[in-house]
Amino acid sequence: MTAADTITRLRGLVEASLAGTLSSESSRIPSPLREAMEYSLMAGGKRVRPVLLLSAGLAVGGGEDDLLPFACAVEYIHTYSLIHDDLPAMDDDDFRRGKPTSHKVFGEGTAILAGDALLTDAFRVMAQSHLAQSNPGRAVRAIAELAQAAGGGGMVGGQQMDLSATPGSSTAAEVDEIELRKTAALLASCARMGGILGGGSPAQVDALGEYGTRLGLLFQVTDDILDETGTFEEMGKGIAKDRARGKWTYPVAHGMPAAIERASELERSALAAVSTFGTEADPLRELVRMVRNRRK
Repeated sequence: MTAADTITRLRGLVEASLAGTLSSESSRIPSPLREAMEYSLMAGGKRVRPVLLLSAGLAVGGGEDDLLPFACAVEYIHTYSLIHDDLPAMDDDDFRRGKPTSHKVFGEGTAILAGDALLTDAFRVMAQSHLAQSNPGRAVRAIAELAQAAGGGGMVGGQQMDLSATPGSSTAAEVDEIELRKTAALLASCARMGGILGGGSPAQVDALGEYGTRLGLLFQVTDDILDETGTFEEMGKGIAKDRARGKWTYPVAHGMPAAIERASELERSALAAVSTFGTEADPLRELVRMVRNRRK
């Protein structure tokens, strides 16, 4: 089985497990809140974050059954962030993954609550996992990693910095910091969580965290490039909106040639971060290639 085949298989495991974790609580969730949660969580996508967590955990000898609930939890949190990011008070997007955004279908109030519910339920999924019972120390460390990356010092803080930035006047350093927090922090935590949950050594966990940071920055820089050069059909959402709003993405702040060079440098450094791993880390290497070459 090739590394690409492994990623496809892991993505399938995530899809099946996501459906199961949500349906286990569905009878307790009022409609249309349940429908809004399902609409966004099961809308497809690349599932980069859960596949990253699984790949990192497997690279240090972890078991899929132990890792899967935590992989689902990070996708819950990622999905909540997308729902809130699309709101009129944030990026005001009408489409996500080629479908109308949650607030366009269910209204702003229900969309906000769907995001709130997914964020909160992520921690239920992790706390109720088998690993949380058999090895609570690992589980608590992983949960702390995720909470820190998703909270005010990480993703949410980055969103606030983005929201507070004065259009057209952000410095290049501020753009870099926003992208580090908004996108890279969560991906780095996924890689570190996999290492922790899989029983990796401190050195392995740190290497995976560095890899995740570089992969996250590569993902965001590539996304910025695609916002300038992609099409709606490729991206499944509106394009060129960031420049129109005066937001300083990497190509706007540094220029397109510098953005392309930055993506290449991040690709190299992400691969270098896992150079001490053997073939067990090939899915991680394949993820780098997939992110670098993606067109959606």
